[in-house]
Amino acid sequence: MNQEAIERAVAHYRELLLSQVQRAESMKNAATPEKKEKIVIGLIGGDGIGPIITCQAKRALEAILKDEITKGTVELKDIQGLTLENRMACGKAVPDDVLNEIKSCDVLLKGPTTTPSGGTMESANVTLRRELDLFANVRPVSVPEEGIDWTFFRENTEGEYTLGSKGIEIPELLTMDFKVTTVAGTQRIARAAFEFARNTGKTHLSIVTKSNIMKKTDGMFSVICHEMAKEYPEITVEEYYIDIMTANLINPAIRKKFQVFLLPNLYGDILTDEAAQLQGGVGTAGSANQGDRYAMFEAIHGSAPRMIAEGLGDYANPESILRATVMLLNHIAMPDKAEKLQKAIEAAAALCPVTGTKEGHTCQEYGDMLLKYL
Repeated sequence: MNQEAIERAVAHYRELLLSQVQRAESMKNAATPEKKEKIVIGLIGGDGIGPIITCQAKRALEAILKDEITKGTVELKDIQGLTLENRMACGKAVPDDVLNEIKSCDVLLKGPTTTPSGGTMESANVTLRRELDLFANVRPVSVPEEGIDWTFFRENTEGEYTLGSKGIEIPELLTMDFKVTTVAGTQRIARAAFEFARNTGKTHLSIVTKSNIMKKTDGMFSVICHEMAKEYPEITVEEYYIDIMTANLINPAIRKKFQVFLLPNLYGDILTDEAAQLQGGVGTAGSANQGDRYAMFEAIHGSAPRMIAEGLGDYANPESILRATVMLLNHIAMPDKAEKLQKAIEAAAALCPVTGTKEGHTCQEYGDMLLKYL
């Protein structure tokens, strides 16, 4: 037995444990954000198809927020440096200077970023969610003709992802990763989901766990969510295990009853991609990452390196990032502009379909059509 490797692993685990205890304590003392007279929207292109699709979202924002930008109540700020090349050169998921620029903004519209397989570099998304404390990942999915109107509340800063690149290895024997669930972290995502349900008139909320197997982490998540449910007696609450819920989403006999979903991090990541496929694919779905101080809006899909390699980048569908822009406009209390953009997206999608192939329209052509409706 490699006793020296075990001792190193124990010391490493102790450091991780202390850091997570400190994080859990800090959540109890979060400061209330101050109201600002100007909203700064940071625009991040990302990698692969990211800059291509984000360009069209920027054009849409410039058109729909023209008056606010002129008055100085809204500022659009381009943020450079979150490319894979720069992150690899700096050896950081989010370079320090880029993170400082990001923190000077109030809300972010972000294109997809590539995470290298293997190695120790963390996902830029995971880093940003942690650094900006974006604890709620909110993803709506709508298929009216199927009776589907779902909103997913995925815990965004804990679970398997918070320490995903910091596991333990005993060479040639085993590796271990860690899953983290805190009381405060669970309470705030549960509160966000229940408040959304109450404020929007939803009457059914589904808690999704694997608490029969993950008895400590998912078990506590389940207990806290059910305890909070007592404060919302008008909402029917049911708990499902993640495996059966993946089946339920494609079961027409049951899926119409679902409205709001409340999930830990990993399950939310998986289930929302499945749900987006029912809507028309991950290219049609937007996503919000919300915290008490910052919010970040993005497409739910990746940077599509295969499309770039095949020379199809210009044929990427911008609908996902545009739907995220609708969510951004709602977040900054501009529902009329959000509705206007949503209608323009629907019109452009119908008249100028983008298929990701040369048989369809280009991203630029889609954007041109969108602007005609704005």
